[in-house]
Amino acid sequence: MATWHIEPTRENLHGHFSTDLTPILRIQSGDTVTARTLDAGWSLEGPRAIGERSPKVEPRDPELDNGHCLVGPIFMEGAQPGMTLEVQINEVQVGSWGWTVAGGWKHQVNEWFGFLEGHTTYHLWTLDGEKMVGQNQNVLEVTLRPFLGVLGMPPAAPGRHSTAPPRATGGNLDCKELIAGTTLYLPIEVEGAYFSLGDGHAVQGDGEASVTAIECPMKHVSLTLRLLDDMSLRAPRAKTKDAWITFGLNEDLQKATFQALEEMVDLISHKYEMKRLDALAMASLVVDLRITQIANGVQGVHAVLPFDAIRKTS
Repeated sequence: MATWHIEPTRENLHGHFSTDLTPILRIQSGDTVTARTLDAGWSLEGPRAIGERSPKVEPRDPELDNGHCLVGPIFMEGAQPGMTLEVQINEVQVGSWGWTVAGGWKHQVNEWFGFLEGHTTYHLWTLDGEKMVGQNQNVLEVTLRPFLGVLGMPPAAPGRHSTAPPRATGGNLDCKELIAGTTLYLPIEVEGAYFSLGDGHAVQGDGEASVTAIECPMKHVSLTLRLLDDMSLRAPRAKTKDAWITFGLNEDLQKATFQALEEMVDLISHKYEMKRLDALAMASLVVDLRITQIANGVQGVHAVLPFDAIRKTS
């Protein structure tokens, strides 16, 4: 299988999902893609001081490039609607800088926290990918756990699609479990898949409470992409080193919760060969429901089933 490398040059970047985009690469199932990515805001380098504007990629179309800065799209030869794209996350290495912001623009999180009205705070981070720590201007340190916030493809509907909301076909999932060693499974809705990646996060808590993580570039990402024609999915699914994860996505957090749970009930029912009602009973004992993010309009919930939680004794 081949290995391909992509640099974040202007011709390899875009800010929306669409099959109208010209693929930057055409690959076979099983090929590996390595890449450098910019931060979600198209920055060429990090700000040196609070309030300083970072230089951006230019030129940018205000309509076509108004979303997350993504690398792609990548055309998967042989990909057809109804198949599943397996995204094996091999490596994710942070760049040297990042930023976090709270407040500053109209958003439901900011509206909820009334004290944010008219106020903004910035944290500028120096990142050490060897020690896996980040330090901000207030000399506060956090442990890094890097992942890509956006891994996804356009939906079947024609036209341009925003990078902001997560969808069945992936996109802005912002799930902190999608670290190196995790495999993500996404239903394909368009011929060729048109897969894109970006939105580096050096670390993020479940929920992404301020609407941002430590937003950062990635100096090295490695993904192996495979086509599966024997797995039928309605929503994203993931496998970490020790658990299965199912996702629920909806503007209503409660509906997202029950979608994640429904997908998990289906997984348990199939994997352990039991009726769905029995699977629900087991899920109540061993499955954790977590808020993925409340930052993207479409809310995210993920259900987590540890591999060793259900055991057959004979």
